[in-house]
Amino acid sequence: MSKTLDTLEVGAKGKVVAVGGLHTSLRRRLLDMGLTPDTEVEVLRRAPLGDPIELMVRGYALTMRKEDAKLIEIA
Repeated sequence: MSKTLDTLEVGAKGKVVAVGGLHTSLRRRLLDMGLTPDTEVEVLRRAPLGDPIELMVRGYALTMRKEDAKLIEIA
């Protein structure tokens, strides 16, 4: 079973393997934000209730909903 971005703990790093949501505008937006295969991401922090998640991607902080993070497969 694949591991997804929403399962990473604060301070953990992972490498993007694939972005799900075939042919959707959300998938295109995630790719445009730099979440492309082989990109390293680090979880900086989570909101008190776990949503949203703040990530470090390509040198900038990116905040995303947990539901969107479930579409990103990591290694």
